[in-house]
Amino acid sequence: MLLTNLIHENISKYGEYPFLYYGDKEISNIEIEKIGKQFARLLRATGIKKGDRVLVCMPNRPEVIYAYQAILRSGAIVIPVMYLLHENEINFILENSGASAVITSLDTLPKVALATKTLPNKPKIICVDGSSQIEDVEVIDWQKAMNQDLEAYHVDFELEESDLAVILYTSGTTGKPKGVMLTHRNLSANLEASDELMSDEDRGTTLGVLPLAHVYGFGVMNGCFYRGNSIVIFSKFEVDEVFKAIEKHKVKSFAAVPAMIHAMVSSKNSEKYDLSSLEAVGSGSAALPITLRAAFKAKFQAEVRDAYGLSEASPGVATQRKDMPIKEGSVGVPLPGVEIKIVNEDGEELPAGEVGELIVKGANITPGYYRNEEETKKALRNGWLYTGDMAKVDEDGYLYIVDRKKDLIIRGGFNIYPRDLEELLSKHEAVSEVAVIGIPSDSMGEEVAACVVKREGVQVTESDLINYCQKHLAKYKTPKHILFFEQLPRNGVGKILKIKLKEMVADIGYSNLGKNAN
Repeated sequence: MLLTNLIHENISKYGEYPFLYYGDKEISNIEIEKIGKQFARLLRATGIKKGDRVLVCMPNRPEVIYAYQAILRSGAIVIPVMYLLHENEINFILENSGASAVITSLDTLPKVALATKTLPNKPKIICVDGSSQIEDVEVIDWQKAMNQDLEAYHVDFELEESDLAVILYTSGTTGKPKGVMLTHRNLSANLEASDELMSDEDRGTTLGVLPLAHVYGFGVMNGCFYRGNSIVIFSKFEVDEVFKAIEKHKVKSFAAVPAMIHAMVSSKNSEKYDLSSLEAVGSGSAALPITLRAAFKAKFQAEVRDAYGLSEASPGVATQRKDMPIKEGSVGVPLPGVEIKIVNEDGEELPAGEVGELIVKGANITPGYYRNEEETKKALRNGWLYTGDMAKVDEDGYLYIVDRKKDLIIRGGFNIYPRDLEELLSKHEAVSEVAVIGIPSDSMGEEVAACVVKREGVQVTESDLINYCQKHLAKYKTPKHILFFEQLPRNGVGKILKIKLKEMVADIGYSNLGKNAN
């Protein structure tokens, strides 16, 4: 299946209906198709060709969905980018992808403009909610441009399922983002597999609380087209607004991350709303604490179903299913059509109960990383994706994610790699040594702690280093805590022992963090 056919088949099967709610706006599926086609013609008029890459960087809003429709219809490839990223990170993605255009909004435009300044071949910039004068940067006013006569420009190209639809950039252990290539077939295979598990579910309205720039949110959007659902999207997660939407639209289920689920449980305002329609919430992108699931079920009489996926798998690999018992600590069983194995360092399959690296196979698996053959060869071997996650499978086929082979930190559903921060902090004049770890957080799943050895004779405070990090990276990637140590624990060959470091931080007591800041 081609993603460009999703909305056409949606209209053919379900007729016209309100597909999208945003604030006080109600937008039908037919209107989305009409705007998407006109937007595609505009892209063609600005010089976008089949196979070009077009970056979309703005908070959730209807224009994000229009942009995705337009890019695919123009034969181009979507590059969704989190608007929270630092301009340096956006600059790398623009340069690596060779993007021909950027679609953004006024609130993100200054950052995007900065990101393009050093590029030898500057992309076209299209702003969806007006234009702003920025020195040496030409900005196309989307609202004005859409009113032109664009009928002469051909769209809806003949595409193949093997053609790239999306490139999703995800941080790598090298500190440089990797562009995960996903074809139309990759993404449609995941849709079809998920639909098999939801065939008995009624049509209805769901919530788009996840960023549409994230593979999880992108998949939820496509699923709504596929199943004839409506979706309420939010520019940012605000728990009271979520409650209002559940009450107003009688929402039965939606997808979230544990940090959002924690906010719902912690809210003192939930009793103000009629949330009785809610039956289940899907949880992904980070580990779901057992206590949080229990608290959610007790408070809302609704289930939380955990899942596991990654961008390279479009994203779904396994999920807890409605028709199967939930086993605590497990992320459920593989999706239909997805094969999994647990292997040792030699790639040999391990028996049930033994921990090893999780590898995955299926039509949903990426063909590789964009312009990065080295990382592609590491991740894809003999038709299997090596996830880098340590896991086990029980005798019933349930999957358990035990630990991450890489030092990945997941804060509120967002991936943070310690090396990015370690490299940045090591450049600071006051830092002699640094190791970055994740520490438990009830609200965010994990928080970031940087363990620092100061240079002798140089004064620095916790706030100094946090402010330094925030000047160079997106705020969600920067440390919550800076912890100062006389020395860092090492093994016999001098490698820093992060497991030991985590034990030392736990001994300090998480409630005491920050008290040794100076």
